[in-house]
Amino acid sequence: MGAAKPIAAWVGFCQSYAAECAVDTAEAARITLNASTWAQIVAVNKRVNKSVRAMTDMDHLGVPDRWDLAEDGIGDCEDFQLLKRHLLAAAGLPKRAMRMTVVIDEKGEGHAVLTLITDRGDLVLDNKTSQILPWHRTGYVFIKRESQDAVAWVSLGGVTSPAMTANR
Repeated sequence: MGAAKPIAAWVGFCQSYAAECAVDTAEAARITLNASTWAQIVAVNKRVNKSVRAMTDMDHLGVPDRWDLAEDGIGDCEDFQLLKRHLLAAAGLPKRAMRMTVVIDEKGEGHAVLTLITDRGDLVLDNKTSQILPWHRTGYVFIKRESQDAVAWVSLGGVTSPAMTANR
């Protein structure tokens, strides 16, 4: 995995929410899945998917792409995932093992998901489904994700990255 250019809106998010982007390399790099951890992940994924109303940043805020924690209950794909990560980290899961990830979705559009790096493989949390799938079963093309070692992004393949992740 080589270096990748971050999504511009992620840079702005990290300026506003520095603690959300900070990487603690002393923290576990993998989530150990057990019945309790799995139940927590499933509950947060479902709760956020049900409680946040999907809307593009252009329709909601009049800007092409802005990342935040859906504080007003409205957000697009990355806002769902950032809120999930925030809640799971608050519940004690290692934030370093939860990485924002940019994919190309089934429509050929840029989309953001949350990759959980676990001792049983990488799992994906997505606002399009409450089903938690192994990354290779999503049907998405994986482009890049946040680094586990620095406030930066790493490439996951040779496909050209979308400029933003603005779909619902």
